[in-house]
Amino acid sequence: MFKHRLLTITIIIASFLSLLLTGCGQQQAKPAAQSAPQPTPADKIKFKIGYLPAVGHVLYFVAKEKGFYDQEGLDAELFQFTNSGEGLNAIKAGKLDAGSFGTAAPQVFISKGTPFVNIGGMQSEGHAIITKPENAQQFTTLQSFIGKKVATVRLATGDAVWRSAMSKAGIDWKTQVTIQELDSPSAVLEAVKKGAADAGLIWVPFSEMAEQQGLKIVSWSSEHMDGHVCCRVVALEDKLKNNKEAYVRFTRANIRAYDFYINHQDETLDIMSKYVKLDRDLLRKATYSGHIHSIPDPDKKRFIAFWEAMKDAGYIQSDIDISKHVNTDIYRTALDELKRREPQNTTYQKLDQDFAINDL
Repeated sequence: MFKHRLLTITIIIASFLSLLLTGCGQQQAKPAAQSAPQPTPADKIKFKIGYLPAVGHVLYFVAKEKGFYDQEGLDAELFQFTNSGEGLNAIKAGKLDAGSFGTAAPQVFISKGTPFVNIGGMQSEGHAIITKPENAQQFTTLQSFIGKKVATVRLATGDAVWRSAMSKAGIDWKTQVTIQELDSPSAVLEAVKKGAADAGLIWVPFSEMAEQQGLKIVSWSSEHMDGHVCCRVVALEDKLKNNKEAYVRFTRANIRAYDFYINHQDETLDIMSKYVKLDRDLLRKATYSGHIHSIPDPDKKRFIAFWEAMKDAGYIQSDIDISKHVNTDIYRTALDELKRREPQNTTYQKLDQDFAINDL
């Protein structure tokens, strides 16, 4: 009888301890619940975004089509432009809240007094030099361009990278090269095909189109400036000050789009095909070839380095402190909020590590 009562008491105590431990476990689980995705903001902020129909602007397309802008509380509209100058003038006039139109172009605007601010990235690298196959061996070094006719698009990032590289190599591109400034990469491609230019500077996906049409890529812009920034997300300084919350929401959506773009290639290509009219195989090659990267980080250090290269090459003349035209706080805030929502997300962890390298 004593043994039976002792066993009963032992079971009761064990049950009580089990309930106690379970209760403690529930209390410890609360922080995990706090990291779950936040509800969509009740309000919707109207937000106008400018873009080019280019592979490098993939984050805009994904964020729009996957509903990330909507989920982050933005009533976002996308507006297409044919060149960087048009898009930047629209931002300058207040018709757009943000847009990505190269690095050289907005820096030229800044050098002339336009209060543009870089708040994020949209594309890095991705520019190429093309020629006819029979002329490819003529362009093995930068010195090969002396005395040649080169077609380019004025203010294109690849154009600035190439001119900077020429200057560093001791070549005066203003006098030793005949530069034809055309309106679009399509026009450059045609000029090279017809022999009106010996070589041309274009970007993805026109580089893949050039190869499809029988032309040859002789070098990539990364060979002249490793990891150089291209399309930066820019906005007017006053708009950033007066409506910071809208830009944080916008940036959160772009970061989420980046996570999707690197992890869901097939669906990303489906989305891209709505904005970039290109054969799917070429679209895949252009987007995921490794010659172009779409990363939302503002990359402050490379943005400043690009400015200095532009000055050294004589592309711009200015004593402006370009570092004052980079805002990393909006990106930092957006990334921190996403990390709190999804602390195990490896994409956000990697972006956090990169921020410490690129922006501090």
